[in-house]
Amino acid sequence: MHTSTADAASVDLNADLGESVDGVATADDEAMFAVISSASIAAGGHAGDDTSMRFAVERAARHGVAIGAHPSYPDRVGFGRAAMRLAPADLTAVVSAQLGALVGAGADIRYVKPHGALYHAAGADPDQARALVRAVLDLSDSVGRAVPVLALGDALADASAAAGLPFVREAFLDRGYMSDGTLVPRGMPGDLLHDPATVAERAVRLVRDGVVEAIDGTLVVVAAASLCLHGDTPEAVAMARAVRAALDTERIGVRPPW
Repeated sequence: MHTSTADAASVDLNADLGESVDGVATADDEAMFAVISSASIAAGGHAGDDTSMRFAVERAARHGVAIGAHPSYPDRVGFGRAAMRLAPADLTAVVSAQLGALVGAGADIRYVKPHGALYHAAGADPDQARALVRAVLDLSDSVGRAVPVLALGDALADASAAAGLPFVREAFLDRGYMSDGTLVPRGMPGDLLHDPATVAERAVRLVRDGVVEAIDGTLVVVAAASLCLHGDTPEAVAMARAVRAALDTERIGVRPPW
């Protein structure tokens, strides 16, 4: 028996897509677009090119999915996961170029979500956070509205607030959590989840109870308006479909907050 409060619940379901490498897709984008509400599109920093961006924009329009930009450090060899220390002005320029490329592909960018090493650096380093936000602020000025930042990390939240940009927190459905609320580093035991049923249960619990179970069994409080699945994991489509089915069964709406 559902209460009216539960029936009114909704959440955004986002995935990182358009991440082609040398023209080869790393995910089944068509299948993922069919079940998500927001797509973070690679814009050439770690993956993606003009063709993949145009395809992503077309798919988003066909499925009614909101488009977000997914900029990264300029690291195609390491898929954006190599730590870099760019000067703030250089980082702003790198991110702005990627946002511009996605706009050039026809995208109406509704939010910006950094990728990989940039995601973690901007979340913790005030200088990197401000440099990233500067690029988002320039985009906001060009489109005439405040473009939200989707991420984790207090430094990026603070920089967004200082610039007058909305900051939307997300939770990861397919990544392991430490007891302090941070993600298990990639390559460590428990870094990735693979079971669709487990991931679907996590999604419902995040919306209903606002908690996620860490790898040591600790329940971590997580306030998230968007839930993320990585499109390049082998089980991505199965997990996305299981999550969407579980949310639909629980009468939890799936819609973008932007």
